[in-house]
Order: sequence, then structure tokens, then C-alpha cells
Amino acid sequence: MQISDNTRGALYMCVAMAAFTVNDTCMKAATQVLPLFQAITLRGVLTAVALIAIGVVKGGLFERLSRADTIALAVRTVAEVGGTVLFLAALVHMPLANLSAILQSLPLAVTLTAALVFGDKIGWRRMLAIIAGFIGVLLIIRPGGQDFDIWSLMGVGSVLCVVARDLATRALSRAVPSVTVAVCAAVAVTSMGLIGSLGQPWVAVSMTSALTILGAASALIVGYMYVVMVMR
Repeated sequence: MQISDNTRGALYMCVAMAAFTVNDTCMKAATQVLPLFQAITLRGVLTAVALIAIGVVKGGLFERLSRADTIALAVRTVAEVGGTVLFLAALVHMPLANLSAILQSLPLAVTLTAALVFGDKIGWRRMLAIIAGFIGVLLIIRPGGQDFDIWSLMGVGSVLCVVARDLATRALSRAVPSVTVAVCAAVAVTSMGLIGSLGQPWVAVSMTSALTILGAASALIVGYMYVVMVMR
């Protein structure tokens, strides 16, 4: 049975979101005992090495890109780094459930922005669903309430960065391998974590923390790969 692109994309999105949720949970646990940037660096090294190995095995990792693809990939990578920093900073200081509520606006924002940028047709029913979804998210996070603070704003900022990331992914041609996109994201985020960690003292990593970081890296690899395939 042949699966349509929309169905395949929906299935890929479910896998990606499940993987990112596992990653978020592991990172929330890891940053309770490890400095934020140390945790990002350790996770990033594992993720980048694994993705590079996958790229080498699959081939095409170092293919020359067109100018348009290079620009789109650069925008996507910068947005990935910005979204990661804002999200993890918020995650350290916010309950995971509250931050997850903010992230529920992501698919709504991506759908609406894709309609504005790429001219995707969404129809009045889907538009009503998007509006209802945004209202639901606002009811949950309650802007202006005492629970909505600077960390909540960082969560919103991470959503905006991820919207830019996903739209840049959409702009990439099919000639760019998905693993290449994932490797660029992993290397950039790892480099950012390493630079940030230079101003923080590193602490010893226990076996529990090591396994938690390994779990986060494994989930992030799946999330990186599938979220690229979704937008394509």
C-alpha cells in the first residue's frame, strides 16, 4: 500500500516529537546535576560523532551545495542554535509540563507561517483550528500571570527560532542529504555548548548522568533526522 506524502509526514512528525520529548526529559534530569553547557557539549559530541558516522556510511555527506542551499542551511543552523539555547535555558528553570505547553504552539505557528511564506493553502477550517489552538495555548500559559516570566519568554523565543529552522529546511532542495543537515545542526550546537562551557567549571559525571546524556543523544539523533524528513 502506497502512503501519501501527508501521511508519511504525519508519521515522521510523531516519531520526531516523541524523540524530542525523550531528549527534553533526559536533559532536564541531566542539568539538575551538570552545568547546562557541559551537558549540551557532552550530548552534542555523542550526537555529532554518530551522525557523521551515519553520513559516511550512507555517502553524500560532503557533497558540494548550491548557493541557495548553502544560505538556507546556514539560516537553519543559526536558528537551531538559537532555539536550543533558549529552550534549554528555559527548561532548566521551568517545569517541563509548562514548557511543553508553550511548544504546543509550534505546529500551529509553522503551518500559519508556511502559508504566508510559501503560499501553502490551509483553508478556512484549518485556519479556525489554528486560531482555536493558539487560544488554547494562551489559556494554558496565561501571559501576564505570575507563572509567565522571563523563562516563559525564552520558551516562546525558542518556538520562533524553530519556526525559522523548519521553514529554512523546507527551502532546501532534495539534493541536500538529510544527514548533512542534521550533522551541521549537531556540530553547531556542540560548538556553542563548548564555547559556553569555557566560562563554567566542569563537574565529574556519574554513571547515571552519563546514561542520561547517552539517552538524550540517542533521542536527539532520531529527532534531528526525522524532523528534517518531515519538512521535506
